[in-house]
Amino acid sequence: MSAAEVRERLLDAAADVFAESGYAGTRVAEIAKVAGVSNAALYAHFGSKAELLVEALRTRGPRLLAEALRTDPDRPVGEVLLVAGRRLSGRRDARSYLIVEALVAARRDRRVARLMRTHLGERSAWLADLVRAGQLSGDLDPALSADAIAQFCMLLAMGSALVPRELHRVDATEWDGLLRRLVSALSVPARQEAP
Repeated sequence: MSAAEVRERLLDAAADVFAESGYAGTRVAEIAKVAGVSNAALYAHFGSKAELLVEALRTRGPRLLAEALRTDPDRPVGEVLLVAGRRLSGRRDARSYLIVEALVAARRDRRVARLMRTHLGERSAWLADLVRAGQLSGDLDPALSADAIAQFCMLLAMGSALVPRELHRVDATEWDGLLRRLVSALSVPARQEAP
């Protein structure tokens, strides 16, 4: 296997094992075994279990906004936010819970905390840039803070991972109505829809 193939196998294995067993319950030897490589190969690519967790989250965790943009890159940003928001309350695969594992681990492990600050900062900056693009295009209200909107979206996404569909009673119609109202509030005032 090439170095790139080994790395990809390790990230796939890490995402699955961390999602199933949690950060604290996972040994790097188990990830190496699932990936079909040696411990030495794992450490040749990743310096620590913390680094492997955050990289697995970064590359294998869900990317609802990125997926929505990829399927229709010309869609207005407000619509992209709406599409991604609708997916938040849907059924999730095991890898969707990587963020939960990473957040819990960050509370107990300063190495994970440092890496998560960087990762979440990058995600938040990407999202704020997306919002700014929506503001420049006239889709979103430029009077609103792009950073605040990004923070709100990040908190909503993380919260949805913590409270899965089985634990709430909001049906899809109610959720969609709330999301439409929120996106309307973010829109340029002249383009806002009537409630």
